[in-house]
Amino acid sequence: MDTRTQVGIVGAGPAGLLLGRLLELAGIESVILEQRSREYCEHRLRAGMLEHYTAELLSDIGLDERLRRQAFVHDGFELRFGGERHRIPMADLTGGCKAVMYAQTEIVKDAIGARVETGAPLHFEVSDVRLDGLVGDRPEIRYRHEGCEHTIRCDAIAGCDGFHGVSRPSIPADVLTTYSRDYPFAWLGILAEVEPSTFELLYGAHENGFALHSMRSSQISRFYLQVRPDEDLAEWPDDRVWEELQARLATDDAWTLAQGPITKKDVTAMRSFVAEPMQYGNLFLAGDAAHIVPPTAAKGLNLAVADVCLLADGLVTWYETGDRSLLESYSEVALKRVWRAQQFSRAMTSLLHHDPQDNMDARLQRAQLDELVTSEAAMTAFCHNYVGLPFAGRVHHSVRARPLGV
Repeated sequence: MDTRTQVGIVGAGPAGLLLGRLLELAGIESVILEQRSREYCEHRLRAGMLEHYTAELLSDIGLDERLRRQAFVHDGFELRFGGERHRIPMADLTGGCKAVMYAQTEIVKDAIGARVETGAPLHFEVSDVRLDGLVGDRPEIRYRHEGCEHTIRCDAIAGCDGFHGVSRPSIPADVLTTYSRDYPFAWLGILAEVEPSTFELLYGAHENGFALHSMRSSQISRFYLQVRPDEDLAEWPDDRVWEELQARLATDDAWTLAQGPITKKDVTAMRSFVAEPMQYGNLFLAGDAAHIVPPTAAKGLNLAVADVCLLADGLVTWYETGDRSLLESYSEVALKRVWRAQQFSRAMTSLLHHDPQDNMDARLQRAQLDELVTSEAAMTAFCHNYVGLPFAGRVHHSVRARPLGV
């Protein structure tokens, strides 16, 4: 079965779904394909600290109804080290920019619901996806769905199918250059049924390792502990988890961490990865298909959103004016932000994680932390990176008031 559309989108994660929404609002047709089931996509646990401009985007394109009711909006966050707490007033230092806690899983639910409501094509549980004709005027996506072979003929393909997807490997090896780094530690993630002990994120730098206290709702807390990459979950009974969290987040004023039933534990490896270029012919990579960052600075989801804003800008401009210059510069412009986010993510990771084998590094880390909490200039620069920079592509401002289909 053959289908004709303007943009074929591979992957129904945040990147693919938000790109589809931006294009739909601009009157550009797209088809989204996803290997997993809708249920899997809507229940896959993912963190979600939204930068200021990511939250603004969701509002602009009408995906903020539940976010406004359920999200936690933070004016600052807290760093803890040496038994002391230091609040970082990021909104004051960045002209009012804030961070919003709203899980990626919820964004996916909102975006799927909006697309289903409008009837725009979205196909789950597809298989054997192949990309052809990428350097020609009519690229194609071939796949199987519900026992039948399908072909989508389109003008452009957006590869939003993650690190393990088919899009990046479709670029010839002699064209693609990849950069990667694996970190000597991982995160033990803990989900607990307990009211958060904080109204803002707590980052702890401790000789036992990094710790983070976050939240999912008024009754669900999320925690992370620095562990070995090969950590065995059997070594972390609930009692040890709570003891270690209390120790790493402890302060001299006898702050106490509220405890409750732990419902989930998982270990997440930490790595950095970038693929260059992010485009080949009429294939454009976005999100995890092109880059991975360590989770410390929460840049992964936000980078994906920045990618698709920029890509949508190029596609809309091309369709409206015939000018492909923005589209042709997509990779070059996107990578500038990607590498800046990689640098900040690595710096924040180094700032907060402990290497027990390097006592000099521990002292340098403490010096950096002291500078950060005592120097307004250092704190301001840190906060601007933390809350996120404006997106290079802002097409959503021109389409947000436009009715669907116009």
